[in-house]
Amino acid sequence: MEKQCPECGEKIVGRIDKKFCSDACRNSYNNTINKDNKNLIRNTNNWLRKNYRVLEALNPNQKTKVSRAKLIEKGFDFNYFTSIYTTKAGTVYYFVYDQGYLPLEGDYYALVKRER
Repeated sequence: MEKQCPECGEKIVGRIDKKFCSDACRNSYNNTINKDNKNLIRNTNNWLRKNYRVLEALNPNQKTKVSRAKLIEKGFDFNYFTSIYTTKAGTVYYFVYDQGYLPLEGDYYALVKRER
């Protein structure tokens, strides 16, 4: 039985468990399978990445306070975050991975970094 490369259709020569005719075909096939096919996923990941970078840049000491205007000026979008953490006291933190923010009074936010 002759096996064919799933990427280019060429005959596979070599080991019996070989799946691709070359490393280039293997890489091309896996890149195609693993890419973000949908714009929604790609755009959401881009916004999360941007929000993370903004929080990280404004919070070098792992705890600080910034204004809402400063976050927006840097391009932060409050619609994109990865998790919400509510303390026992009812305080609600929003996180983008390990970088978080807490809304304070007067359009200010406390920025924190979650410890692992």
